Amino acid sequence: MSVVIKSGSELDVMRQAGRINAEVRALLRAAVRPGISGVELDRIAREAIAERGAEPTFIGYAPGGKPPYPGAICFSVNEQLVHGIPTERVLKEGDIVSIDLGVTYQGYVADAAFTAPVGAVSGEARELIRVTEEALWAGIAEVRVGGHVGDLSHAIGSRAGRYGIIADYGGHGVGRHMHEEPHIPNSGRKGTGHKLKAGMVLALEPMFSIGHPATVEESDRWTVRMRDGSLSAHFEETVAVTEAGPEVLTRIE
Repeated sequence: MSVVIKSGSELDVMRQAGRINAEVRALLRAAVRPGISGVELDRIAREAIAERGAEPTFIGYAPGGKPPYPGAICFSVNEQLVHGIPTERVLKEGDIVSIDLGVTYQGYVADAAFTAPVGAVSGEARELIRVTEEALWAGIAEVRVGGHVGDLSHAIGSRAGRYGIIADYGGHGVGRHMHEEPHIPNSGRKGTGHKLKAGMVLALEPMFSIGHPATVEESDRWTVRMRDGSLSAHFEETVAVTEAGPEVLTRIE
């Protein structure tokens, strides 16, 4: 699949998709607390998406022969990195939880994620979350017409410091499909990779771990966890490349 350039009218729809995603994520952030389960958070997302006339992107997604994904959100706790299935598992004080959300509106996808503390968490957990989110914004700051994907990757990876950079996963283009070209690694060299053009829409997606960055897929064929059981964090925003610089579509000003 080649890189898809979005028209002005397509970007207008993606702005609406992004706003819905941002509003629903705000509800999910506010709901994260000790005692709430993945199923309850998933229900919040489904109802809020429906109220806004959109659809959950993830439900039924089945790439590469995987079983259809059953949730509106990905619910990944502590050592689980991404793609965790929302279950009756209850969050506990001191956990950290990563929630990934895809929203489809009028055929276009907005994809974004955050990692949040559950109640009071350890200092090392707070620092991991802070650094991973800072890496996301460092990457976004490099989004400009004429730049390269490697500029974003370098900015993200340069913020990792002592944390493990998960090389098997990264960002991607997004539009009518949740995953489009180009792939955006979470480390790289400036001036390399696809050249950025106005109308490209990218989902930047840093993922860092406290321990070794090796991962393993669990038996449900979706949930990815850190092989050594260490904590991991994950942030993502959908960003349009414009002549005026990066436009973050999945944020509410």
